Amino acid sequence: MKTEIIPKQQPSLKTGATQKILAFASLIVLVVIFSVSSGNFLRFDNIMGILLSTAVIGVLALGSTFVIITGGIDLSVGTVMTFSSVMAGVIINFWNVPMPFGIIGGIATGALCGLVSGLAVAKMKIPPFIATLAMMMITKGLSLVISGAKPIYFNDTPAFKEISTGSVIAKYVIPGLEIPNAVIIFFALAIVASVILSKTIIGRYNFALGSNEEATRLSGVNTKYWKVVIYTITGIFCGIAGIMMASRLNSAQPALGQGYELEAIAAVVIGGTSLSGGQGSILGTVIGALIMSVLTNGLRILSVPQEWQTVIIGLVVLLAVYADILRRRKNSV
Repeated sequence: MKTEIIPKQQPSLKTGATQKILAFASLIVLVVIFSVSSGNFLRFDNIMGILLSTAVIGVLALGSTFVIITGGIDLSVGTVMTFSSVMAGVIINFWNVPMPFGIIGGIATGALCGLVSGLAVAKMKIPPFIATLAMMMITKGLSLVISGAKPIYFNDTPAFKEISTGSVIAKYVIPGLEIPNAVIIFFALAIVASVILSKTIIGRYNFALGSNEEATRLSGVNTKYWKVVIYTITGIFCGIAGIMMASRLNSAQPALGQGYELEAIAAVVIGGTSLSGGQGSILGTVIGALIMSVLTNGLRILSVPQEWQTVIIGLVVLLAVYADILRRRKNSV
């Protein structure tokens, strides 16, 4: 019987720790700058608004982290999120299925999309950029076709809105502490993702694929199988994000989603995950997502025009990618 040899893991602890420290320091600097610039920034409701806006993009970024560590990319995470929310709306409102099954159906839709993307990349040898671009177009079209290009509202299911905007903490733990459920879900998923990436065989193969896929294959690992598993995991995160977004809006918006993939990828890269694969962390991604939200919120509070907000965020992403290139050059010397 053939025995698989699990390859040694990826980047040095020193390098990973340095990246997280730099990302966290950047977050602190932004918070200080915006706090000094505006007295409204550190208000409790504004902080909760930042965390709430981080939740959906953050969940997408968590899923994207898995794929990017393999050296791949997933351009479909935003539209898969939307398609998952539309399917949840169809199951609950049109098929009159109980809400829990609708939620499961929405998450399963995301998993199925991830599975198909993974098969296209691993089995059909289609480059991840092309395979996920095709999935982005497919899911965008299906969302519009299935919904009739109209929003699907959850007005008959009031409990659905509570998934994101309700507060279990205020209701059961500390009355008056209105922390949205979406924020709790995001941080809980971050813990789960971190455990998967750092403590399980999935995580070890994830890093091995990104570090040297051919060496991993030659060591006896079924790289195609694990690549499909990783893309499916990303799809599950997209499905969860779809449920969270639909709950927050109390509707499934079929035209929403495109563009979210860029924000998710930006959060992952800013958090220190290398686009070349083999290096990254969930903590870094969480910090990256918070940096994106703090930057957007702070610029909005300072009344910076939307056009310039986009320019500034683009420059931040550019600097993050350049920093990744410099790190790789240094490590290769």
